[in-house]
Amino acid sequence: MDSGKIRVRLKKWYQKSKRPLPWRESKSPYFVWVSEVMLQQTQVNTVIPYYQRFIARFPDVRGLAEADLQDVLKIWEGLGYYARARNLHKAAKVVLELHGGQVPGTWDKFRYLPGVGDYIASAVLSIAFGRPYPVVDGNVKRVLARLTAMDLPVNQSSSYRNFHQAAVELLDHDDPGEFNQAVMELGALVCKPGKPDCQACPLQSCCLALDRNQVAMYPKTLQRPKTPLHHLAVAVILKDGKTLIVRRPEKGLLGGLWEFPTGRTGQDESPESACVRIVKEQANLKVSIQSKLTGIRHAYTHFKMKLDGPADYRWVGFDELNNYPFPKANHKFIPMLIAQHG
Repeated sequence: MDSGKIRVRLKKWYQKSKRPLPWRESKSPYFVWVSEVMLQQTQVNTVIPYYQRFIARFPDVRGLAEADLQDVLKIWEGLGYYARARNLHKAAKVVLELHGGQVPGTWDKFRYLPGVGDYIASAVLSIAFGRPYPVVDGNVKRVLARLTAMDLPVNQSSSYRNFHQAAVELLDHDDPGEFNQAVMELGALVCKPGKPDCQACPLQSCCLALDRNQVAMYPKTLQRPKTPLHHLAVAVILKDGKTLIVRRPEKGLLGGLWEFPTGRTGQDESPESACVRIVKEQANLKVSIQSKLTGIRHAYTHFKMKLDGPADYRWVGFDELNNYPFPKANHKFIPMLIAQHG
């Protein structure tokens, strides 16, 4: 692997082909940090409007640190992986308290903020501070796997050190931030998962997989187990024109969000019976079933949920629902609920 040739060609291609993304308009460590947190496991086009609203609402570390968590979750609503928002909020408080609101530019101080792992630390420190840390995300691993014809599975944790070492050897120490962004951009725009555009790739003469006519064989992956399907019941409790919503604990899936009382159905338990039980357990209320609102499907990364929601009761006005951050699964039936009862 001719690292010098790759660096020159990649940088030249990036300067010509990079997308005009809003977080690239400034090297502000805070802006870079927010964007990298949002971009984890999320498509760029999805992130753009969320990033713009987030920065408009919380323009600096102090603004985020002093905000109420519910306001942060509301802005984040629909973006998913809510632990990212909670950790970013916690980390902003730490930065304000310990670093005077200035994002720290050293590994030992930035890496150990809440929610900051190796990837986030490498991305922010290289892009915003010019520190020589390589980034290793899905796009980068795919590019490296094809360049070097690496046979190790990209989704196997023990393979990480090999991809990281390859990234270290390739890194441009003179401009690590630009280089890291270039590799990620190449993976996003050219060296794509399904149909890579090898003819448009600036590194085609350096690619071992292409030279062997084996591009389709890389990257190697381990087959994941089938995603399980969980059945949940959702109770909509109607009372005097209002509905009951509950807030989830801050730790765990969808932490801090509000939702209609929800729980898994037991074996051989009907959604209706489950709703009665769940409302009793969560709100100590005895309810009766009036009707079933709808059934929906919603997928998370590691499992799928089938939500069956019988309409029944609640203590927040329909016009107040937009003030609370809800999971996407609830948003799938809220418009129907409002149309029927609002």
